[in-house]
Amino acid sequence: MAHSQDTTHEETSTTSSFTPPSTRPSMGPPTSTTPGTGAQARSHLLNTAYNNANSNNGDDDNDNTIYYNSSRRPVTPVPVSITDFRLFDGENSPQNIAVYGFGLGALFGGSVILATMVGTSIPQFWLFLAALGVFHSLEYIAIALFNPTKLKLDSFLLNHSPEYTAATAAGITEFLIELYFFPQLKSWGLLNKIGLVMVIIGQAARTLAMFSAKSNFSHHVEFYKEEHHVLVTDGIYSLLRHPSYFGFYYWALGSQLMMMNPVCIVGFAGALHHFFSERIQYEEQCLVRFFGQSYRDYQARTHTGLPLIK
Repeated sequence: MAHSQDTTHEETSTTSSFTPPSTRPSMGPPTSTTPGTGAQARSHLLNTAYNNANSNNGDDDNDNTIYYNSSRRPVTPVPVSITDFRLFDGENSPQNIAVYGFGLGALFGGSVILATMVGTSIPQFWLFLAALGVFHSLEYIAIALFNPTKLKLDSFLLNHSPEYTAATAAGITEFLIELYFFPQLKSWGLLNKIGLVMVIIGQAARTLAMFSAKSNFSHHVEFYKEEHHVLVTDGIYSLLRHPSYFGFYYWALGSQLMMMNPVCIVGFAGALHHFFSERIQYEEQCLVRFFGQSYRDYQARTHTGLPLIK
């Protein structure tokens, strides 16, 4: 929702293999027990450490090992199997976060390189993939920064819904089919640039909304008002009532215009209007219940910025 949504200390043992003086092979004439310089001083220090360690132990195990911590309990390594590193299991684990983050970063970086290469014939396709990498990364980052108690692996929104997955796949499929049969339709021109500008504006608006709402932002409609919820009306919220929805609406339409996907442009426009008109209506009912007249006054002086949705 836009504005109401929102050690144990393990002591380790450091060991060092050391051969008792009585069993070391002779390396020269006997040395004095008085510390001197160079090799004699080092030998004296090692002998002292060995004797102190054994005298403090109080046993006869003679394991020829120096323990530098007070417990003298070496840490037994725990066997680790490759199956312990579970990936893609839906858990918000460090390994999953690392894999998802690396994948999105590689998608963005590789796509930008391909889009800016001299001689590329389809920069719009690579720019679309780069935009996907940025979009999903920022969704997770915003929740991690401002709403960590609700942070999940799903906060990347990679599996947001079957409809979102189908729409993304449809956009890519239409582009590739039309590239094969109508390559002239996929040339880079003014409309592609307008679409790119829409993508940038949409992403900027959505990110600014998330960073302005902070802990009040959530990917889901909140049914109950929590203690930390406040009505955010400053910044971008002073201009737009649902800036995150505004941002995604124009990001999605702009991406299809940038790729010159006429079928998906029409389909996206219809689907987005249907989705946001219903969601905004329901969400604002909740907000009126949360904030009463304050929200009604806010409604009266702001707009959604979405066509045909006041």
